[in-house]
Amino acid sequence: MGIHDIIEGKKQWRAHVARVKALPPDYQIVYKEIQRYLFKIGPIEMSDGSLLSGIVDFFEEGVAAGKGVLELIGTDVAAFCDDLVKDSRTYADLYQESISANPGTAEK
Repeated sequence: MGIHDIIEGKKQWRAHVARVKALPPDYQIVYKEIQRYLFKIGPIEMSDGSLLSGIVDFFEEGVAAGKGVLELIGTDVAAFCDDLVKDSRTYADLYQESISANPGTAEK
C-alpha cells in the first residue's frame, strides 16, 4: 500500500464520516452502535468499507422516505447486524476457532 492509497483511503473515510454526520441524530446514534458492534465482531471482509457505506446508503434512503431508523432496522441492533453478517466469517468466528483449537488458553 503506497502513500497515495493511504491518502485516498483517508479522503474516503472523511467523506463517509461527513455523510454520517448529515443524518438525523437518531440515525447517527444507531449507526454508531452498528459500527461499534461490527468493529467488535465484524466480518473479515469489512476492511474495504463497503458494508458501512451500504448502511449509510440504506439510512439515507430511509431518511428520504421519512421513516424512523427503528422502522428500518427494528429495535434490536445486534440482531440487525447479525443478519447482515450471517454468511460472512467474522473475527468472533476466528476467536472461537482459536479457543476450540487451544482449550487451555481461554482460562489464562
